[in-house]
Amino acid sequence: MAAYDVVVIGGGPGGYSAAIRARQLGLKTALIEDAELGGTCLNWGCIPTKALLKQAEVYQLFLRADEFGLRVDKPAVDWDAVIGRSRQVAAQLSKGVAYLMQKNQVEVFAGRGRLTPSRQIAVEDAEGEVAAELDAAHVVLATGARPKSIPGVEFDGERIIASREAMVVAEQPASLAIIGAGAIGVEFAYFYRAFGSKVLLLEALPQILPREDEEIAAGLAESLAQQGIEVVTEARVEEVKRQKRGIALRYRAGEEQKTRRVERILVATGVQGNIEGLGLEALGIRTRDGAIVVDERMQTSAKGIYAIGDVAGPPLLAHAAAQEGVAAVEFIAGRDRPTLDPRQVPNCIYCQPQVASVGLSESQAREAGYDVKVGRFPFAASGKGQAAGETEGLVKLVFDARYGELLGGAILGAEATELIAELTLALRLEATYEELLLTSHAHPTLSEAVMEAAGQAFGEAINY
Repeated sequence: MAAYDVVVIGGGPGGYSAAIRARQLGLKTALIEDAELGGTCLNWGCIPTKALLKQAEVYQLFLRADEFGLRVDKPAVDWDAVIGRSRQVAAQLSKGVAYLMQKNQVEVFAGRGRLTPSRQIAVEDAEGEVAAELDAAHVVLATGARPKSIPGVEFDGERIIASREAMVVAEQPASLAIIGAGAIGVEFAYFYRAFGSKVLLLEALPQILPREDEEIAAGLAESLAQQGIEVVTEARVEEVKRQKRGIALRYRAGEEQKTRRVERILVATGVQGNIEGLGLEALGIRTRDGAIVVDERMQTSAKGIYAIGDVAGPPLLAHAAAQEGVAAVEFIAGRDRPTLDPRQVPNCIYCQPQVASVGLSESQAREAGYDVKVGRFPFAASGKGQAAGETEGLVKLVFDARYGELLGGAILGAEATELIAELTLALRLEATYEELLLTSHAHPTLSEAVMEAAGQAFGEAINY
């Protein structure tokens, strides 16, 4: 039986990051993965969807060519090539993870990892037979999550689909309904509408992107509607009927009952942790609401066993999983490091316009008892925004009025997911509005909007 200092179960961003860091710290490490290295994020989530979204953005840019003084024929869409490129990007990066495992001398076992009552790890093959047994001083569980449906709307992989099927459909649907307007829902709504599909976007709560700042979410909802997406909030699905051609959907919007016939339904109502079959019960590892319970050091209720990423619950983000994985093995190695603050983890949505946020929203800051000052700067007032034809959206910053400390920020607009890094660093360093305002931002850039928003909060904006 092979013995290891650390065994990681799951090869997604959290798992492979943990394995690499463990080797950097001199720990003998093995990683167990029963599918493609890189996990759902790299193969069926973050990466291929961003490739698809970029292709939709490029297509839309071609349709706007006359705004830039260009005359081009109307572009044609090769759907197979659109899907094929995203799969090629994912495959290439998965090979890259395999290379990183070799480079860092992480031993990889193909199969499903399971904890045993003796605290050893069984590696099971596709038939459920034990192919190997590993002895581990420490275990990191990083098995991720999978889409969950809602009662009466069960996945069939063809007409009622999850995000995985949505990114590889053989033919572009003429119409589809998307249930759930979180990040996945709005991204696919933008993608399919950009290529011409008729899209109905349903959200049960009063706003799309329920976790985002209300003002930012409302701005995105207005933009999506202008793009031709039918956005319905406070919508409750009552019945779904598969028919010979398409699906009959009945839902209630407020007090009004409506029906719609669509080719497909995409259910984007969230995910659930992959906690089944891990052997948690044998070691008394606690779970709650479908996720493994961990402390601030990512340790479970069983000594020496850690859980990271989606399987350990929110924030359900790949970059959070990677950070948690690195933190977990550094704690295992006895290193003195700060615990992770979930408020310093940025949230990004890659539709157009993009949305990104970090820290407290305006309402959250007020609910927490802060006396707040809010700064805004619209991209319509940005020189770079005007020059680039990207005038939609704004930067919104929330400060503590007493000390001027940044509490949070949200961005709606082009490259929001890139611009959020400055706010994330500022939040981590406990920066004040003055430090943002006095930091020289190159001109002309979209990032100037951050500086201007900081100034506007305290009456010191120059260009707004």
